[in-house]
Amino acid sequence: MKRPGRWGGDSNRRASTVVTMADVARSAGVSTMTVSNVINGRPRVGAATRERVLAAINELGYQVNLAARHLRAGRTGVVGLAVPELERPYFAQLAARLADRFEAHGLRIVMERTGGGREGELDAVAFSRLRMYDGLILSVVDIDPAELNQLRTDAPVVMIGERALPSRFDHVMMDNVGGARQATAHLLAVGARRIAMLGGNPDTAATMPALRAEGYTLAHEEAGVPVDPALTVRTSFGLQDGYDAIQSLLDRKIAFDGVFALTDVVAMGALRALADAGLKVPDDVQVVGFDDIDEAQYLVPSLSSVNPGHEEMADAITSLLIAQVAGGQADKPTELIVPARVVERGTTKRAG
Repeated sequence: MKRPGRWGGDSNRRASTVVTMADVARSAGVSTMTVSNVINGRPRVGAATRERVLAAINELGYQVNLAARHLRAGRTGVVGLAVPELERPYFAQLAARLADRFEAHGLRIVMERTGGGREGELDAVAFSRLRMYDGLILSVVDIDPAELNQLRTDAPVVMIGERALPSRFDHVMMDNVGGARQATAHLLAVGARRIAMLGGNPDTAATMPALRAEGYTLAHEEAGVPVDPALTVRTSFGLQDGYDAIQSLLDRKIAFDGVFALTDVVAMGALRALADAGLKVPDDVQVVGFDDIDEAQYLVPSLSSVNPGHEEMADAITSLLIAQVAGGQADKPTELIVPARVVERGTTKRAG
């Protein structure tokens, strides 16, 4: 009886052996160039020959070595996505949308966390780090624009975020002012008059909280409704922060009939606090969030929220970075603000 090899048998031994393009060519009785033409979908290969090559690939278990292919082309096959935090649903869902789009171009997404701080953001765009990627998408929170302007790199980079940035980089932004203005205007249109704004520090210029606070104020001015400073609650952006912000208003006996939460996560915490306090949404208090994350529509009641143009942003980021990867940075980089819109759901009443 034939004794099995160290891997337990002939089939396992074959599975443990790397199958090359030359092996496929020998099995199909063709040249390696023909196998390459079939794999890469090139023309001038007859139907019968193509079928024979594909059958050999299937039988032998041949797999294209993408890593080797990328190295030969001077690429890694990877795009970096550097964001402040990984646990925020907005960034996770942005990553998923980008991954779908870049995979269609043969590229993979790798996420890394900057912590929303200067050091982490500078590290993400350091030359040594950029060599790991074919391109980088960086969410800018804290880095000084002057420092970005001094970076000596021609690597493909697309910036996302609210801060004013050097014109040398492609930059895709959501319409924070316009989105917040629409959210607040919607609350005013459905009857709210004392609208609490929850989240962040609106005193820090050119940041997300400041821009959304600007939209909140503009909507009040346009409606002729005064803004009570006591209704602005500075807080971080977690679930507990939204809960605590509502509790703070209740403890201080500050009356409010509407809530504009600067993120959906804060809104989710606020909804729980309102429920625990025995306040009904939307009858007693109406609520609008910002980001329109996937979870918003599954809450009870479902959350009205600002959709910042998820698909449009992902399309713009992808097309800009792919264009850089293919042909280098453009002479005049693009700055794009994607329009936002309010999605009305169960936490607000119908106008009229």
